[in-house]
Amino acid sequence: MNVYDFDNTLYDGESALDFFLFCLKKRPALLRFVPSALRGIADYKRRGITIDQVGRRYARIMRACLEGLGDYREAARVFWDRHEHRIRSFYRDLQQPDDLVISAGPEQSLREICGRLGIRHYIGTVVNEGDGALEFVCFKENKARAFLERWPGREIDNFYTDSMNDKPLMDLAKHVFLVKKGNLKQIK
Repeated sequence: MNVYDFDNTLYDGESALDFFLFCLKKRPALLRFVPSALRGIADYKRRGITIDQVGRRYARIMRACLEGLGDYREAARVFWDRHEHRIRSFYRDLQQPDDLVISAGPEQSLREICGRLGIRHYIGTVVNEGDGALEFVCFKENKARAFLERWPGREIDNFYTDSMNDKPLMDLAKHVFLVKKGNLKQIK
């Protein structure tokens, strides 16, 4: 099985940030959340708070985004109509029927783009569409835990990522490829 991180690996950029900017165009009032979001990221990077605490802080932002979108699936469709071109070209040469995308991005967004790319398996952050609560934050060790829960005993043949944040998944893979600006470098 080949496993791919999504942001800055298959996708050129941070899709959650791009989606927030997409939402911001529809609801400029979302600007009020930017300082809080930046504080949350800074606190996390300084190890002042846990990833779950960051998730609780972002729930307000997610709720506000969802309220302004109306139909989330339609918004995701329109977003990917505008951003699908940012999927890196190397993927088509490597694509296999059992590929898995695992990302910190919301599963709702992954559902749309993975469907377009013919990827049947994906794991992401689980957002409650009703209240915006983050039910599962798919980041760092949570990615490895989610993989092991859904595919017990399954090996990762090749793992593609842009970040050492994915070290727990790297440890599970036979081969690891670091992706920088669409270029692949085998590091394991």
